[in-house]
Amino acid sequence: MHPWALLIIAIVAEVIGTSALRASDGFSRLWPSVLVIVGYAVAFYFLSLTLKTIPMGVSYAIWSGVGIVLISLVGWLVFDQTLDAPALAGMGLIVTGVLVINIFSTSAGH
Repeated sequence: MHPWALLIIAIVAEVIGTSALRASDGFSRLWPSVLVIVGYAVAFYFLSLTLKTIPMGVSYAIWSGVGIVLISLVGWLVFDQTLDAPALAGMGLIVTGVLVINIFSTSAGH
């Protein structure tokens, strides 16, 4: 499987696990708690596969940056959490950083 596809799977699994973490209510609800464990296990497994070909710093920067933006979007859409202008600006900077890495970095393993 392509390393970037592995990274996308890791990111999506982490976002699912983090969303379920919020829904688990401090691990007091069974099925969201199970989803947290499965989501993080899948995320770290696929991230470990990614690290075979994409440098660790690049993989983690993209994984965490995209994850922050996606989980913020989930928080807004699913959990009715608000995002103010500074939060949106900060996320814009994160997206810009991920784009800079992917477009200009020779260490990104393209």
